[in-house]
Amino acid sequence: MPHEVRAVVAAAQGAPVELQTILVPDPGPGEVLVAVQACGVCHTDLHYRDGAINDEFPFLLGHEAAGVIEAVGPGVTALAPGDYVVLAWRAPCGTCRSCRRGRPWYCFDSGNATQPMTLRGGTPLAPALGIGAFAEKTLVAAGQAVKVDPHARPEAAGLIGCGVMAGYGAAVHTGAVGSGDTVAVIGCGGVGNAAIAGASIAGARRVIAVDIDDRKLDGATRFGATHTVNSRGTDPIEAVRGLTGGHGADVVIDAVGRPETYRQGFYMRDLAGTLVQVGVPDPDMRIDLPLIDLFSRGGALKSSWYGDCLPSRDFPVLIDRYLSGRLDLDGFVTETIALDEVESAFDKMRDGRVLRSVVLI
Repeated sequence: MPHEVRAVVAAAQGAPVELQTILVPDPGPGEVLVAVQACGVCHTDLHYRDGAINDEFPFLLGHEAAGVIEAVGPGVTALAPGDYVVLAWRAPCGTCRSCRRGRPWYCFDSGNATQPMTLRGGTPLAPALGIGAFAEKTLVAAGQAVKVDPHARPEAAGLIGCGVMAGYGAAVHTGAVGSGDTVAVIGCGGVGNAAIAGASIAGARRVIAVDIDDRKLDGATRFGATHTVNSRGTDPIEAVRGLTGGHGADVVIDAVGRPETYRQGFYMRDLAGTLVQVGVPDPDMRIDLPLIDLFSRGGALKSSWYGDCLPSRDFPVLIDRYLSGRLDLDGFVTETIALDEVESAFDKMRDGRVLRSVVLI
């Protein structure tokens, strides 16, 4: 019997989102029904609303969520009703060529629920990143629901499901930041600050935050930045070199994803240093670099997709670090809002007034 629930729907490209009643089916084989408790408002949701991801409207938005398993479908044995979970938009299959090579974070056949959630009239909804959690209940593949310690507040725990994991993993997994490294992070939003936190936890001796907003730079120190650079009036390449003995950083993380920040990051790193791009660029952006510099500077240029994470391994670890006081997830939560306030949260996000607005359900 379908469940009638309230949810945030993007009906048309660029149009304000709407709070509608949708139908969520009972879980089928390999699926679970989740009663959502909290869901962060992420830039990716805005990209979906604006048609920057694809044009499969209407979208059921929301993907950065925590909640409780309400029901499980046939064949689901690792989860049970009452389990507290964080939702992941990657659920490695375990059998594709990437998983078989021991790289499940690149899984080419990640799982999603097969049954559609629909509008009342039967129109199928496209759930953002296969989740659709700006809703009182959502249906996901069992592999997308990762059981974590229930003592973690849902408004903080849910953020691990996307932005925090992306930034943290960009530093710890993709960038392989180690003890004694110097690190520069360009862009001090939610993902950038998570990268700063990851670098600090990994043992970096110097973590340099780079942004054009002094408010964001002040906030970055809360997550472990040891130095800050306002690149609006200062050459960030020279500033970072000046803070690293004239050499440049061992690891640079571009959490903005624009040609100009990527170029800055390329020259901001030390010889043979690593540049990690985790900020998502627009499809029409291009980068032009001298090929001789690519050759002569050496090192590694990497992209980080979801922080190269394995949710079943990493989510519980990050929650444990939060509960022990080593990872300040609460610091990412600027405000809590209701389901009908998502559109106004998009405005605040555009203006840089929040790290995360979090919907409480």
